[in-house]
Amino acid sequence: MKYRQLADTGVFVSELCLGTMTFGGTGQIWERIGGIDQAAVDGLVHRALDAGINFVDTANVYAAGESETMLGKALAGKRQQVVLATKARGRMGQGANDVGLSRLHVLNAVEASLKRMGTDYIDLYQIHRFDPLTNIEDTLRTLDDLVRAGKVRYIGCSNLAAWQLMQALAISREQHLERFRCTQSYYSLAGRELEREMIPLLKDQKLGLLVWSPLAGGFLSGKFTRDGGDAAARRATFDFPPVNKEKCFAILDVLHATAGRLSVTVPQIALAWVLANSAVTSVIIGAKRLSQLDDNLKAVDVALSAEDLAALNDVSKLTPEYPEWMETLGTDRRPGERRY
Repeated sequence: MKYRQLADTGVFVSELCLGTMTFGGTGQIWERIGGIDQAAVDGLVHRALDAGINFVDTANVYAAGESETMLGKALAGKRQQVVLATKARGRMGQGANDVGLSRLHVLNAVEASLKRMGTDYIDLYQIHRFDPLTNIEDTLRTLDDLVRAGKVRYIGCSNLAAWQLMQALAISREQHLERFRCTQSYYSLAGRELEREMIPLLKDQKLGLLVWSPLAGGFLSGKFTRDGGDAAARRATFDFPPVNKEKCFAILDVLHATAGRLSVTVPQIALAWVLANSAVTSVIIGAKRLSQLDDNLKAVDVALSAEDLAALNDVSKLTPEYPEWMETLGTDRRPGERRY
């Protein structure tokens, strides 16, 4: 296992992070995504730690808190070995204030997460999505208080637009508050929109990138073809995240060819492509079975050539959008001018 620095924190995390969306089955969505029991959770967590993973990510909404509880049990006696990350924002009850990023909800949410996981601190606490009803300064002040209280070490965000992240960074700088050190965002060969604005922002502000769903919800697992797919796969019943399926089949053609030439699996190639991006800090992998986890772990040893990367980049490239296509003109570019 290799390790990469999380932004400028001085903390190093494994380039593969164990995701926990498959832990527990409370709720219809989570039952379809995962539904695995405590014994299976223990097996996955311990195998990941043995393989050198020191970074585990969860969220309070996963299986209505069950994921955090099961993860806490699996980490009993091993808590110090991991950088533990969780998230807050989603609905955790039927009350009017059981959702969002208000000071009221965040303070309640962090206490509940600490209790479920059986720990007295969270290494990385992330807001799960933007909350249009809450002043972001209120949220940042609350997160700053949690860091100062020692209940949280670092803060991050997830699923924000680039302007929302930059707004938060500016407020933190102006008000001398703890700032987001990373974003957890969707990025894959099937979804490269992050390259338009977010990745340039992360490079400019020196923030980390944690990638979720690098296999596009399993569509890039190799289980799906133009003729059909695995009826037992998560994608068969939970078609998320949205992808351009025809484009994905073209991507899969290149993935299969590359995997065959290198004698590895299709998921390993898809993961290796994400890991090849220097902006990426860690890639979150989830599994329901040890065999899936073991296969994904091998991605760190896959070396893609410049030709391999070029072929994958070409088949998955984004269609230029304004103002990006203005940059292709190049009529007023100066020698050495920086382009992202």
